[in-house]
Amino acid sequence: MAENGDVKLHIAMLPWLAFGHLIPFLELAKLMASKGHNISFISTPRNIDRLPKIPQTLTQFINFIKINLPEVENLPENAESTRDLPANKVPYLKIACDGLRKPMVDFLNNTSLDWIICDFATYWLGPIAAEHGVRTAYFSIYPALFLGFYGSPETAMHGDADRETLEEFIKLPKWVSFESEVRPSLFQLTRVRNNKLTVGVQNVKDSYRLGATIRACDAVIVRSILDFEPDWLNLLKELYQKPVIPVGLLPTTVNHDDNDNASWLETKQWLDKHEKGSVVYIAFGTETKPSQYELTQLALRCVPEIYLTWGGEGRGGKMVFQRST
Repeated sequence: MAENGDVKLHIAMLPWLAFGHLIPFLELAKLMASKGHNISFISTPRNIDRLPKIPQTLTQFINFIKINLPEVENLPENAESTRDLPANKVPYLKIACDGLRKPMVDFLNNTSLDWIICDFATYWLGPIAAEHGVRTAYFSIYPALFLGFYGSPETAMHGDADRETLEEFIKLPKWVSFESEVRPSLFQLTRVRNNKLTVGVQNVKDSYRLGATIRACDAVIVRSILDFEPDWLNLLKELYQKPVIPVGLLPTTVNHDDNDNASWLETKQWLDKHEKGSVVYIAFGTETKPSQYELTQLALRCVPEIYLTWGGEGRGGKMVFQRST
């Protein structure tokens, strides 16, 4: 992002209001701060207060900026992330997020920035930043394969006549020139579609938000590595005609303290009972709540014994399955 490695940048970051997005954005902020760049990490007060603490060595480089969500009809009070809402209320959170235009304009008017790294939801931010002479980058927490299935920004925004159904969407797209057996599953797409409800003309589709964000930005950052999906990352460069930068998988770097974290202590005690290399770790995501059927199927099909944890902040859970046959 700078030709001279000694140049230190001021970078603002505006993630979507979900902890599955906030946490990777924070990890990227910590990575850039460790290189000496100054970061303005922007979110709502309640979300910022719930973020993990950053290392003391980085506090001088990361400034947390709190902006308030506007009030939106049907959005519960104090709901500032998807964690605070049932799935059918999330569209109202996106409408509230669209109300952050003015606070972001005020921020740009009063801050000297080099870049803004944004998420898919704030599709309106690119043109605003350009008016202020600030470059933007879209940071995808999803792998390049996910983006590749959406195609070019225009295809993501307006759709593809050849893919009207979910069954058609999971087929390898016509713009993919290489062979690949890896693709989204029908189960995943059905679940995502079932969680999206239309709430009126203000509710902009996620695919449109994604395409418009990518079209307006100067670069795309992907949470991936070339060794993992080189063909898909190269495809994105062709589709977007702009730099595509893999920044690694960005695993969470929170340090667990056995004396302060009872949940981690319980997990550690369970792990210590097992031989090295005998445990399979399955990540459901920050806010996923598996159904009883899904948990049972994992217990029956994966391994003889499985320790499952999911969610957080009082909304998650844990369970141990033991299979005798």
